[in-house]
Amino acid sequence: MSNAVGDFLYLGFKLLTMKIKTCFLLLLLVGGFSFAQTLEQLKVATKKIHEANYNMDFDSITKFSYPKIVTHYGKDKFLEKLDHDYQNETYRMRIQLENVVFEYGSIRLIDGVNFSVVSFKNPARYFYENKLDSNTSLIQANFLREKDRTRDVTFEPKRNSFNVRRTSKLVGVADASTQNQWRFFNMDDPEQRALFDSIFNENIKNQLGL
Repeated sequence: MSNAVGDFLYLGFKLLTMKIKTCFLLLLLVGGFSFAQTLEQLKVATKKIHEANYNMDFDSITKFSYPKIVTHYGKDKFLEKLDHDYQNETYRMRIQLENVVFEYGSIRLIDGVNFSVVSFKNPARYFYENKLDSNTSLIQANFLREKDRTRDVTFEPKRNSFNVRRTSKLVGVADASTQNQWRFFNMDDPEQRALFDSIFNENIKNQLGL
């Protein structure tokens, strides 16, 4: 092989190597930008659904809930349920913090669906309509501990209310049914937890640590 041919092949190999490296770097940049964009969209959607819960904006909660939750109840019944969760013949519940610090779990692509578990401290206060005595307050404290999955429940007799310090979890889901927009399961709600279990398999739950 002549020196000229050898130099030509070497130059070709160098150019090919440079193209492969360039393509690889472009793929990394595109992938990184796509992930950052997806994470930013998750953060925006999380803030919106929390604000909707804080403000008792039930229409917005419905908008940002996973569609199959709304379908399960029917929109009108779901709105009624949300209203009942916040205020009923027994108590009025209010979320205490408008601004919270969200902890975002990894965005995981499982079976073509994006998931992320979002955790945050989300204290709530329950104002009871009827005066509670020592016995009924104990019963209600146990009810709230089980309902909100926390041991940190304090009864305040003068206000006839409970201060419930809890860590809430939202499971964000982005798939074909949401047009790949982030929509949420509120894992504070036992019925939504049960719906998540019925829609997604045990493997997904295990991978998400739920």
